Amino acid sequence: MRLPSWLAQHLAALRALIVLTAILGLAYPLAMVAAARIPGLAGHADGSLLARNGNNVGSALIGQSFTDADGNPLKQYFQSRPSAAGDGYDPTSTSAGNLGPENVVDTLPDPNVKDDAGKPSLLTQVCARSKAVGDLEGVDGSRPYCTAGGVGAVLAVYHRDGSTGPVTRAVSVNEACPAAPFVTTWQGVTVECAKPGDDYTGGVTTPVRGTAPDKPAVPADAVTASGSGLDPHISPAYANLQLPRVAAARGLSEAAVRKLVEEHTVGRTLGFIGEPAVNVLELNLALDRS
Repeated sequence: MRLPSWLAQHLAALRALIVLTAILGLAYPLAMVAAARIPGLAGHADGSLLARNGNNVGSALIGQSFTDADGNPLKQYFQSRPSAAGDGYDPTSTSAGNLGPENVVDTLPDPNVKDDAGKPSLLTQVCARSKAVGDLEGVDGSRPYCTAGGVGAVLAVYHRDGSTGPVTRAVSVNEACPAAPFVTTWQGVTVECAKPGDDYTGGVTTPVRGTAPDKPAVPADAVTASGSGLDPHISPAYANLQLPRVAAARGLSEAAVRKLVEEHTVGRTLGFIGEPAVNVLELNLALDRS
């Protein structure tokens, strides 16, 4: 007996569902699990975990902090690049800061609002990190468009005719009163500190380059986060900057630490993609074993 067309269609759909469930829901996942157990692939499938004294301490694919309970860098370890993923290197919150090069004006903390920390601009974040790294490593942490105090060197400049004509007022928008502005005068006008809550959008935003060298001592990857916020690598330049501190903290020769850095430096992918990089966690574990 021939089945009604509607019933035949439903049975065909049911058969397709059963077959596809068996193939894609059972056979394929089991095949992938079996492939992941092949010697040489198992470690990658499990997340490229690294262990110390039999305990997993992290993944070679995900960066992490090497700081004490107060967030201060541990001097005996190489430091990773900054992270914008959650509270730092959080795989569940992987993200970039989404701030562009024109983000140079801070939102200053409001003293009338409890626990208001404000919101630093991208420029101030870079300046603060550069100063902190410079202080830690004992080098000049200055950068163009940064103040000596580690904030963005930016003025709101008011002109008599809007955006043209003589300057009538200048405000250091990233330095809250009663701080002394990074420059005392600008085109003959005394520079003011910024009052939290005041609106300075009527002025012309003017970053001031300052006298910092064209090539800062602190590399770019030491002051900027990666796009994912999870990058486990730093540049050889940043590793070499940290090398004297780590060697001194561990009582090792710089030559011995440099050898470990070289051993944990990976080259360009396929010989031409990307830049050489140093895996920070692998390097620090090698230091602990030395």
